[in-house]
Amino acid sequence: MAQLFIPKSYQPVLDLKQTEHAIKTIKDHFQTALSAELRLRRVTAPLFVMKGTGINDDLNGTERPVAFPVKEFNDQKAEVVHSLAKWKRMMLADYEIEQGYGLYTDMNAIRPDEELDNIHSLYVDQWDWERHISSAEYNLDYLKYIVEKIYEVMKRTEFVVFERYPAIQPILPETITFIQSQDLLDKYPELSPKEREDAIAKEHGAVFIIGIGHQLSNGEKHDGRAPDYDDWSTSTVNGYHGLNGDILVWNPILERSFEISSMGIRVSPEVLNKQLAIENCPERAELLFHQRLLKGELPLSIGGGIGQSRLCMFFLRKAHIGEIQSSIWPDEMRQTCKENKIILV
Repeated sequence: MAQLFIPKSYQPVLDLKQTEHAIKTIKDHFQTALSAELRLRRVTAPLFVMKGTGINDDLNGTERPVAFPVKEFNDQKAEVVHSLAKWKRMMLADYEIEQGYGLYTDMNAIRPDEELDNIHSLYVDQWDWERHISSAEYNLDYLKYIVEKIYEVMKRTEFVVFERYPAIQPILPETITFIQSQDLLDKYPELSPKEREDAIAKEHGAVFIIGIGHQLSNGEKHDGRAPDYDDWSTSTVNGYHGLNGDILVWNPILERSFEISSMGIRVSPEVLNKQLAIENCPERAELLFHQRLLKGELPLSIGGGIGQSRLCMFFLRKAHIGEIQSSIWPDEMRQTCKENKIILV
């Protein structure tokens, strides 16, 4: 409950019925536009994968996946996915998707270690996407190019919402601002990573923080990233590092930065070995996914996840993710929200 934020004089713009219609409008438009913009084919995704294959997303490396024994596999354990960061790259190879094209899927996950608040739920729904790239596109300029394409889809979706519900005025800036995580630290050396995100998002409205996972000049990471999907260690211009990052917007309802997407260019075989060594987990190289990558069976790619409920929450000016998705919440949180006109579905 200490994490729950109650906006002053909160009044939802849409009622429950209107909200359900608006959610469908946003999801239908956004995924169609994203598919067209990035040339992505929709595929069906797994809810769980076998434990010990290295396919599941390790997130920060500390979160526990939901696991269960499978009778037909002699009680070997399967895990509910955290995300499909590595699975998608294997599918690019297995579906033989050509360079310049990719795939996306509706990803549903359970993250039991999440601390429940306005934007975090046990249930995660996002569009996971992956696109086959060339070696010439394995660079920072190409990362920015894809980020700008996604941002254009966000702006078009915001306008669709405005046309349908004129009371919800567009607030996204015309362009998204790029900043390296090290530059962000240099700009706000006295602030924590989260406070730095709040400050830069409030200043610019929409930002992409580049380089998340590597160590900064203060000896800390901006945030954690697993070593085996995003490339966060490749040197780029001016000695900075990282070919990944997060799309953040300023959320005026919550008065804070608001992460919409985590994404990046995926590790090459060489970078995989490098990052496994940095994180002191070289043994992962023996797992199924890692072996396929090291043997050259997987294409170079760029990919990420875009939060479906997060996107709807932002566009509909909602104060709690539970106004968008059905999940479970502490009774005290439900009651406090109800008293403040925040109706959790």
